[in-house]
Amino acid sequence: MKFKKITVCLDMRGCPNRCKHCWLGATPNGSLNADDLRYAAERFRPYTRKLEVYDWFREPDYGSDYKEMWKLCGELSDEHMPHFELVSFWRLARDEAYGRWLAGLGMKYAQLTVFGDESMTDYFVGRRGAYKEILRSIDVLLENGICPRIQMFVNERNISHLNYVERLIKGLELERRCREVGGEFSFFLHAGSCDGENEQFYGMRITPQMLERIPKSLAELTIKHFGKKNIYEVFGEPEHRLYKEMAEDNSVRDIVSDSPVFYVDKDFNVYPNITAPTKYWSLGNLKSDGVETVLDNYRGNLGYAEGVFRDVPLGHLVKTCGTRDGMGMFTRDDYIIYLLNKYCRKMGHCNNERGE
Repeated sequence: MKFKKITVCLDMRGCPNRCKHCWLGATPNGSLNADDLRYAAERFRPYTRKLEVYDWFREPDYGSDYKEMWKLCGELSDEHMPHFELVSFWRLARDEAYGRWLAGLGMKYAQLTVFGDESMTDYFVGRRGAYKEILRSIDVLLENGICPRIQMFVNERNISHLNYVERLIKGLELERRCREVGGEFSFFLHAGSCDGENEQFYGMRITPQMLERIPKSLAELTIKHFGKKNIYEVFGEPEHRLYKEMAEDNSVRDIVSDSPVFYVDKDFNVYPNITAPTKYWSLGNLKSDGVETVLDNYRGNLGYAEGVFRDVPLGHLVKTCGTRDGMGMFTRDDYIIYLLNKYCRKMGHCNNERGE
């Protein structure tokens, strides 16, 4: 039976950054070509009624041939979706044509990430000069009629930089400048999930007490963005409360969908779009195992992590890997993924804490 839709995302070029918050992790960059993209699309096409193809899942438009790849993705897809509101600030700061190209696609909003002042942002992005490139990108976007939407991942390490970011927004006059191009400025705070690179900050996750340090203007913008009643709803619950709620939960989960999204890395290993692509989430290799094996593994929950989701009750995950008195805040779904990844490592499926 064919899937209703399959989305294939091939990590052709990787990413120029090594962000310490990235839920996808930090893996070596590849150098794949158009034929590799065609190969991936052709393998999946017979098994779905609708196919959607992307040449990235870490950094959009990173390759110098981004225009050609965008066109090819459209040709390989049954429906060419609008460009995600995610852009390469690395390219915005270097390629004068990129901003005009994005505007020509009809983009009205583009998301950028800051972590505080210049040193803090460069630290989290993983390379010097990133902060200046982000500021340059804001100008380029607005020059092309695109409103920047700013997000900030916040934890104990950078919460003291919130006042700086508040002053930055005011100093750049982003609300006025967005109005002048016919849009509305948007900003939001969040903790991010606790997988991939961001898991290293588990012990620094924001707590209910830290929420009181968020400036009123940033809290209001965040609440508006997420459509929540208050800032506490944005960040979820402290771990000890989730632990208590889930400890006796005997439910299990099935991740199988009739419209799956698959990540294909530079070596053609395939992963479901659930969390960081690690060994225990692998569904097989598109070239050496073949697409039928990959899809059979997905449908049958035969991947290691899929099998844990299917067979291990949530309460057991919590009691095995949770912290009974933890104060860090999580949304429920993010906490479950954190527990699942930790359980897979604890059971010895991989050689190190990074899931490799």
